Amino acid sequence: MNIVMVKENLKRHLGCDAKIKYSLGRNKYERYQVKIKKLYNNVFTVLKENNEIRSFSYNDVIMKTIKIDFL
Repeated sequence: MNIVMVKENLKRHLGCDAKIKYSLGRNKYERYQVKIKKLYNNVFTVLKENNEIRSFSYNDVIMKTIKIDFL
């Protein structure tokens, strides 16, 4: 998997609901119910349920720091 493949996959799901599992390390995770908001050159943004915006890099997906499950 490379950055171009990740961008294309996210582009197809732009505006869709998803669940993100974010690894904090040492077997600790945060889980978010989000909507894919915008795609930029190096990062993408998501809108959480409480209207908070978070950004993640495409490398986070490649390195499996975050896992995205589309609904």
